[in-house]
Amino acid sequence: MEGKTKRLYFDDPYKVKFEANVIEEIPYGGGWALVLDQTCFYPESGGQPSDRGTLNGLSVIKVVEENGKILHVLKQKIDSKKVCGQIDFEVRFDHMQQHAGQHILSQSFFELFKAETLSFHIGGDVSTVEIDIRKASEEDVEKIEKLANQIVFQNKEIKTYFVSGDEIQQIPLRKPQKKKGPIRVVEVSDFDFSACGGTHPYRTGEIGLIKVLKWERIRNNVRFEFVCGNRALNDYISKNRQMRQISIRFNINEYEVVSSVEKLFSEFKGQKKKIKKIQEQIIQYEAQEIASNAKDVVIKNIFQEKTPEELRFLALNIIRNGEVVVIFGLKKEARVHLVLACAESIGLDMRELIPFICPLIKGKGGGSSSLVELSGEEKENLEMALDRACEFIKNKL
Repeated sequence: MEGKTKRLYFDDPYKVKFEANVIEEIPYGGGWALVLDQTCFYPESGGQPSDRGTLNGLSVIKVVEENGKILHVLKQKIDSKKVCGQIDFEVRFDHMQQHAGQHILSQSFFELFKAETLSFHIGGDVSTVEIDIRKASEEDVEKIEKLANQIVFQNKEIKTYFVSGDEIQQIPLRKPQKKKGPIRVVEVSDFDFSACGGTHPYRTGEIGLIKVLKWERIRNNVRFEFVCGNRALNDYISKNRQMRQISIRFNINEYEVVSSVEKLFSEFKGQKKKIKKIQEQIIQYEAQEIASNAKDVVIKNIFQEKTPEELRFLALNIIRNGEVVVIFGLKKEARVHLVLACAESIGLDMRELIPFICPLIKGKGGGSSSLVELSGEEKENLEMALDRACEFIKNKL
């Protein structure tokens, strides 16, 4: 029987304290793993994380099941053949709410859309289910949520029991099992039957609100993020606080926030267009001034505040105003940006500069014969790159 551990959480998921004998100690990942004769600790499995807690006052890092053994992983060795275990029930109950909520959510998908659950995971903040469904609308998700929460509000009994391999065919499992031997069934009375080894509350009312937060396509299926119970409450508190702050800031009713944001966004887009036109006019004047004050056919400069788009627009307006070559650099944040342009009447192909300049700035880019743009990581070599480009151009003219 070495390595066999009685799983106390099967009989009572609310049990938080237990005593056990150490039947094996194993070096594990720089620490130690204990195998006990019995445990309340749920090992990570089936999308549910392991429990947290202590053994003889020492924190249990994680609990895993390997080769049929439940390993309680600790940072240091316990010099005792007997241990007192303590489960962090706040974490345990959170997992119970999320896992039981997933059963109800999955059965709701199956009942309404005949869509099966392909995977499930309890994360630190949200849980996810991947459902065999091509797409989902707001209306679809609302139907799912209403059915799931109906089951919660009815406070149905959640039962767990083992069924032999011969008798399992008599249980209407949502997902048929191929596994042989005794199978643990989690039954939500008159609603869902699932083969599951996880921890669950005794009644659906303990799950609390089930709320789908968002969904996205993945592998031709749809993955849904959801929260249950205390997680749903905390999510509601946070979002309600944010909504209240927005409504106070704009002096509007909370239910007017969406329409007000849409109006504000529309006004912002209009103002952005006006600002862009003004900036383009300013750059055109700047281009005329630079071209008229140029003392050489090659105009070289480094800018700090412009955007790459503004730098390109400036260069294009300069070469339209005269027979000049523009060599501009932009030194901003972590990268550098170069714009190399020439009037078409000069007859140079600015693409010839690319293999000379890119290695200096550890960059890449491209363009046409009259305009090339390059972007790179080496800010320190910007001056050298511009000088190299200037020298190359002057040798060509």
